[in-house]
Amino acid sequence: MAPQLSNLLDLLKYNPAEPLLFTSGLFLFLFLGFTCFYGFMRRAVTLRIVYVTLFSLYFYYKTSGIFFLLLMFTATSDFFIGHFIATSRRRGSRRAWVALSVCINLGMLGYFKYTNFLIDIVNNFLADPLEFQNIFLPIGISFFTFQSMSYIIDLYRGKVRPLHRWIDYLFYISFFPQLVAGPIVRARDFIPQIHQRPLTVSRAQFGEGVWLILCGLFKKAVISDFISLNFVDRIFDNPMLYTGLENLMGVLGYAMQIYCDFSGYSDMAIGIALLLGFRFNANFNSPYKSATITEFWRRWHISLSTWLKDYLYISLGGNRKGRLRTYANLMITMLLGGLWHGAAMRFVMWGGLHGAGLAGHKLTMHLAPGFRPTGADMPRWRRVIGILLTFSFVCATWVFFRAESMEVAGQIFSQIFTAFHPEIFWDFVAGYKWVLLLMGIGYVLHFTSDRLEQRTLQAVQRLPIVVYALMTTGLIWLIAQLSSGDVQPFIYFQF
Repeated sequence: MAPQLSNLLDLLKYNPAEPLLFTSGLFLFLFLGFTCFYGFMRRAVTLRIVYVTLFSLYFYYKTSGIFFLLLMFTATSDFFIGHFIATSRRRGSRRAWVALSVCINLGMLGYFKYTNFLIDIVNNFLADPLEFQNIFLPIGISFFTFQSMSYIIDLYRGKVRPLHRWIDYLFYISFFPQLVAGPIVRARDFIPQIHQRPLTVSRAQFGEGVWLILCGLFKKAVISDFISLNFVDRIFDNPMLYTGLENLMGVLGYAMQIYCDFSGYSDMAIGIALLLGFRFNANFNSPYKSATITEFWRRWHISLSTWLKDYLYISLGGNRKGRLRTYANLMITMLLGGLWHGAAMRFVMWGGLHGAGLAGHKLTMHLAPGFRPTGADMPRWRRVIGILLTFSFVCATWVFFRAESMEVAGQIFSQIFTAFHPEIFWDFVAGYKWVLLLMGIGYVLHFTSDRLEQRTLQAVQRLPIVVYALMTTGLIWLIAQLSSGDVQPFIYFQF
């Protein structure tokens, strides 16, 4: 009895060395138990909301410990601010409440995310550096603060109706599938789904949800983790030990790793939500198929890119105040988007390069109107060239995103351009054949046609449940064969 009680208590404890992840066996166990009771609440709306909210808070506690109180604070403050906005008749008063919400959310985000960065900068100019303890960054804080801000701003703009119950708003902010790494779900998309009665999950919806979960798990736990641990991390940890060819392949490997890691999480989040009766918008749409940088940002991390466009770029004036102002607004938006990802100069560089790329594409469209934003109307030959150029640019900027410092990024580029050594190619292939195989599978699947993907989904939706069980078992076995130890956290947990 004592060991059983100890195991039960362990479920209630937060272990910072083992945060709860979608890819862990513990989550599978907890989720199966959760769904057993969830199915009985199809018609009991309030009971269902309370039940899911409590599980979501538990999930976040197992991920970030005591910082679940921070999540509750955000939900509580913005719920009441939203109420005051809805009941205020004076525009000035409504603006003041919006400003308060923005200050609270950005102040909280700034404290946890940028204090260490700012103190490091100050210490570089001080003879006697300040002593301070590194501030822990709560997982998912960038996502749930942006999500809460979208509700307040949309409420001010009249695009959503106010929620009248605190538990409904806490449910919206804390909904566990997308809580810690997105996608950023808009209130106007999610809130109308909260009070479904009865809650229904169709056969097609169930099949799509299971398929997305399996696809996401394959991307993350098979492709991303394997190429990361067995190749990419080695290159970026010490690029000077490897030739330029190996460094270039490491960059291409990271491009696939981060895509499979983040889109894999998004697929699992969307799939889990579907199984619970909720639909999220897509967060990725084969971004490396993009023929222009503008198209890339319409396909990559769609929930963030549209958030930045709607609440930052347009608020700055968008493209309504002349070309120079448009270019400046793009630069400001992407620089801040870079800082959103991390408090370091390499993220500023990454955002700045993308801002310059977007501005450059806008200028190109002005000088040559035949260049469309998405490249959809390009002749095939020009679209192929556009995809190659866009992919090369994106991969080059990934170097700054992944490298631990600007110095390491410089070393990678130096090796690629000054010590390439193509003669080692076949030795490289022989030494990393399994890594290259999984990279190749990832790129082939990524460039699969949309029509084939849709046909595959439709075929999967018609399969019997026993086949889903066999597919899941087979994937778990494959992951166990490739696993090298501990479950790897998702890259975007650090943002």
